[in-house]
Amino acid sequence: MTSVSTPATWLAGYIPDVPTPFDEHGAVDLGALAKLCERQIDAGVTAILVSETSGEASTLTPAEQEGIIRAAVEVARGRVRVIAGAGSNSTSQAIELSQRAEAAGADAVLSVVPYYNKPMQAGIQAHFRAIAISTALPIILHDVPSRTLRELSDDTLLRLANSRHFIGLKDATGDIPRLLRLRRLLPAGFRLLSGDDATALPFIANGGDGCISIVSNVAPELCQAVFSNCRLARPQTARYLHDRLVPLTAALTKESPAALKYALFLLGFISPATRLPIVELPDDAKSEVASAIAEIGDENIGCPVERWHGPRLHEDSVVQS
Repeated sequence: MTSVSTPATWLAGYIPDVPTPFDEHGAVDLGALAKLCERQIDAGVTAILVSETSGEASTLTPAEQEGIIRAAVEVARGRVRVIAGAGSNSTSQAIELSQRAEAAGADAVLSVVPYYNKPMQAGIQAHFRAIAISTALPIILHDVPSRTLRELSDDTLLRLANSRHFIGLKDATGDIPRLLRLRRLLPAGFRLLSGDDATALPFIANGGDGCISIVSNVAPELCQAVFSNCRLARPQTARYLHDRLVPLTAALTKESPAALKYALFLLGFISPATRLPIVELPDDAKSEVASAIAEIGDENIGCPVERWHGPRLHEDSVVQS
């Protein structure tokens, strides 16, 4: 378990928002979850996120969420950090979920701006501070106005970021100018991660620390290669690799997590089953997902990251490809 005083150097790169597999009876399939987590660890991630948006957290019971977190922690065995989704539009429920995540061995929690209630900024700030004093876990804030109908304002974020309890932000706004604005105002150790795969490359290239990603579940090595080439100042290579992911990103984000689950089903990892009100994809959407995976190619779904870092992969050769 990570202390709030520990610098969050691990909160970087592509971090998968892991889906929750269900079996034929609708129960959580912890065996399949373990395989998904192990695959990400093998790909070189620094952290995994469970029981969040892709994990259909809103349909899980608190006991199921705790079981999922505990299972991820057992798979990780300290090799990577485990982030637990613990958000709610009820402050008391968010506190309970955060405390359960701590008891299950999580290293941090991801906590979303309260949705549906449409609280004022003062209420959002009070919500997160109440969570912070209830747990020893560091907190990553989650700003996704398309789902919550309320943004986490810059002023509210800056006030929260000055507390050692808050270590980062998952910014799903796709607003790159906001990143540039915030980067110079936030504490040096505070991490900024994109929550939008489509704009992850410009986010990282302009000073972001990484991406909490849907696409990384399907092509983890390729996503890690995009990030690594950004950090190695190989922008053309990073852009080339990121462009390979564009059709897959488009296919997965239209109806997530159903599309993500179907993609992983095609790759042989999990059942495509979802929980209501999420239903499985219609046939035309299934075809789009299958085509996007085929376009990337089997060799790029599971290739080692080193393939994209070799001395013979130069910027000039990539541009001419």
